[in-house]
Amino acid sequence: MKILVTGGTTFVSKYVAEYFVQKGNDVYVINRNSRPQVDGVHLINCDRMELGDKLKGEKFDVVLDVATYTEEQMRSLLDALSDFDDYIFISSSAVYPETNTQPFTEEQECGVNSIWGDYGVNKLKAERLLQKRVENAYILRPPYFYGVYENLHREAFVFDCAEENRPFYIPNNGEMKMQFFNVSDLCRFIGILIAKHPDDRIFNVGNKDAVTVKEWARLCYKAVGKEVEFKSVDSTVCQRDFFPFYDYEYVLDVTKQSKLMPDTTPLLDGLKSEYEWYKDHKDSVYNRKPYKEFIDNNLA
Repeated sequence: MKILVTGGTTFVSKYVAEYFVQKGNDVYVINRNSRPQVDGVHLINCDRMELGDKLKGEKFDVVLDVATYTEEQMRSLLDALSDFDDYIFISSSAVYPETNTQPFTEEQECGVNSIWGDYGVNKLKAERLLQKRVENAYILRPPYFYGVYENLHREAFVFDCAEENRPFYIPNNGEMKMQFFNVSDLCRFIGILIAKHPDDRIFNVGNKDAVTVKEWARLCYKAVGKEVEFKSVDSTVCQRDFFPFYDYEYVLDVTKQSKLMPDTTPLLDGLKSEYEWYKDHKDSVYNRKPYKEFIDNNLA
């Protein structure tokens, strides 16, 4: 297939581009060439808001829109595209207001989520523009992504703590639940959508089971080959000062996904793969936060 991927140089979009190249597809990426490209892709070197006629006359079997975050970015891409068969947009679970009944389902009303703010609002605006202009587009709403090429300071922080034999500081009792989705499973599910063209157009995607903060941290340490010692921090301390996730628990209903793809990567297996990559690519994690410094100065 001839596939267009937005982005292609960091985390999810990089993994997606590489995955479909390795499957033998003809993959084009749109980015500003500010970071190394995946081997085998065709680069469309430009700012995505200034596409002009760079896509004129090109026909794509699939557009994998991983890097659209606003309505304006969506409009710019749709205006530039000439012809395509399938359009798959990676949106976000941030489009669900936190006041909705959980687990969130695809049929629930979307709107402002006070935790995610403009990020969720802008993703929702991009969704709605796409639905108006591309009737048969697919929209995927993931929870927290993890896996190879992860560039956010999340698992990397826990891996570092494990390597240094540090105790791990958890908010309150560590029972807050989080839901994850491996980037490899995202790619497998995209392949299923392309092959089967299900009637449903919006899918929550993610592991069926959420895990507690304690379980997630324990598995991160286990991926490093270490056992974890927990230290509890009460709610008088701002959670984001010492922990890489917001104080926000939510769960997606992934029943529709599970009917098409019943199995997902076991969390420990995915974390082991991520850690094996991370050991040799620690400089790929951007915007490291001073969690350890805060802990040492205020909690230890």
